[in-house]
Amino acid sequence: MAITFGEFRELAISKKPHLFVIGHPISHSLSPIMHTTAIREYGLDLNYIAINLLPSEVSSFILWCNRDEFLGCNITIPYKETLFEMVDELDDHAEQIGAINTLYKKGGRLIGSNTDQFGFSQPLTTVLDEFNTHRAIIFGTGGASKAVKTSLENFGFEELVFVSRQADRRIESDYAEVYVVDYSQWQEFADEADLFINTTPLGMHPNVEESPVQKQDADLLTGKVCYDLVYNPLKTKFLTLAENQGAEIIHGLDMLIYQGSKSFEIWTGKPFPVDEVRKSLMQYFGN
Repeated sequence: MAITFGEFRELAISKKPHLFVIGHPISHSLSPIMHTTAIREYGLDLNYIAINLLPSEVSSFILWCNRDEFLGCNITIPYKETLFEMVDELDDHAEQIGAINTLYKKGGRLIGSNTDQFGFSQPLTTVLDEFNTHRAIIFGTGGASKAVKTSLENFGFEELVFVSRQADRRIESDYAEVYVVDYSQWQEFADEADLFINTTPLGMHPNVEESPVQKQDADLLTGKVCYDLVYNPLKTKFLTLAENQGAEIIHGLDMLIYQGSKSFEIWTGKPFPVDEVRKSLMQYFGN
């Protein structure tokens, strides 16, 4: 269950040590299940709360971060770029990527970090041998796509094709050739692409019938690797279309777990109980 920031401030737990995940909307987030499982494993006196942060509340939220009870938070759509400019300091990961998904405190200063690159990369390492790294097609140009871009550059991809409703958007890279196209153009790049990635919220609960790839274009995914950063539902419409075409699919749950593991270690200094967290999440999905 998610609450607004205003509602949280009226609760008794606001006066106890706490961590957040913030976004708008945020009801889809499974981060509370994940981190609450980890907190209980260690018996920590700590709460992790999903906050539906309204745009009008951003400034008051930043002020709240100065409180001793606030220990850190995860950040999701649409604030990964918004808060990038509002922290006291950025660590090396955030500087490199240009967006943040994690806040923590150090010496009284609010630090922005990004664990998305680590989280995104881990599931890919098991399938990299199965395709070349010539071209990847990335749906979306928001905050999550920046971590994806950095990761693909590190993997050695030569061409990155970003699909955006703002096809005039400029994306630069020192390591790869970058194209930005709209949703009527990506099909021209599909044949020589081996990896397709959805970084948009299309298909996310409750809008489960949405997909960045339409049914008439699904045959372009045949024999490819298709990766959806959306994790709720576990198998999105995009991944279902891809699987029906014989593509290898990667759902977003592993990325969620691995990016969360880094955040938890930053906040607590403790190893993340990955197996227990995965078990809790799979129980949520009925598996």
